Amino acid sequence: MAAAFAAIGGKWKLTLVYWLAHGESHFAGLRRRAAPITAKVLAEQLRELEADGLVERVETGPVPAPVIYRLTPYGTTVLPVVENVRAWGEVHLERTQGETAPGTAMSCADAVA
Repeated sequence: MAAAFAAIGGKWKLTLVYWLAHGESHFAGLRRRAAPITAKVLAEQLRELEADGLVERVETGPVPAPVIYRLTPYGTTVLPVVENVRAWGEVHLERTQGETAPGTAMSCADAVA
């Protein structure tokens, strides 16, 4: 369990994997979807996911060309975990009448493919 939590634990990693499961994204797009994450924390989380082989950083050209982030084939192996957490979260929100609902920017209502 410790290895799993080291790789995907924390406040943002599963959310980032969720959004990347829906398609590759630029840094700004991930920041918008995962608001209120700061740029510094987003960069740290993406670096950690990349170091664990879950996310790939693709440079699209010479600087200042945008960088694209996408799940690696290994990163897709965590999608069943992400989907189970998402589904549990929906049930939890229904049970608590949404009292612990995050802002709409973090909404993860769509199932992971």
